[in-house]
Amino acid sequence: MDVVYQPISSAALQKGATFYQPDQTLPEQVNLEDHAINVMTDLKKIPAVTIIETATIDQANNRMIARGVRLLFVMNCHYHIVGIVTATDLLGEKPMQHIQKHGGTRFEIMARDIMTPQEKLEVLEMADVETARVGNVVATLKKAGRQHALVVDHDAQDGQQIVRGIFSATQISRQLGLEIQSAQLANTFAEIKTSLAG
Repeated sequence: MDVVYQPISSAALQKGATFYQPDQTLPEQVNLEDHAINVMTDLKKIPAVTIIETATIDQANNRMIARGVRLLFVMNCHYHIVGIVTATDLLGEKPMQHIQKHGGTRFEIMARDIMTPQEKLEVLEMADVETARVGNVVATLKKAGRQHALVVDHDAQDGQQIVRGIFSATQISRQLGLEIQSAQLANTFAEIKTSLAG
C-alpha cells in the first residue's frame, strides 16, 4: 500500500520578517587566565566573511562595513583561501603603494593586489588553542605584530587544514576592558596586570 503524504500548510511571509543566523556569544568580560576559546570567533558557529579575489577594495570595504568585521578571507574561484585582507590593508598605505608601483587608480585595485597572501599567513593549531589562556593569545598577537590570528583544525579524512577560528585584538580589547594595540602589547602578564590595575 502506498503512503499518501499530505502537503504542509503554508502562509504568506510577513512584512519585516528576517532569518536565523548562526550565533556565538562570547563572554562580555574575560581576564588573562580565562581559556583562549572565550575570545575566539568560532567559524563553526559564526559564518566566515569572504570576498572573491577579483573584487575591488571598495567592494571589500563595503562588505566589511555591512558585516561589521575588520578581516575578510579572500577566495579564488574554487573557494580556496588565497589570502586575507584587513581594514588596515584597505585604509592604510597599501593602496597608494600599489598605485605607485603599478599605476592605475584606486577604483581598479583588487583585493588580491593588497591582501596578505596565503603563503605568508601563519596559523595556530586548534589543539594548542584548546589548552591556551587569553594571556597566551595576547602574547602571540604581540610577537606577530598583528591584529588577527587564524586558528586551524584538520579535515578528518585527508588532514587538510580548515580555518576554524579567528582571534581579533579589537575583540579581545573589548572583552578585557583594555585597549590593546599589537604594536603596544605588553610583554608579560605582569605588565598587563599593572596596566589593568593602573
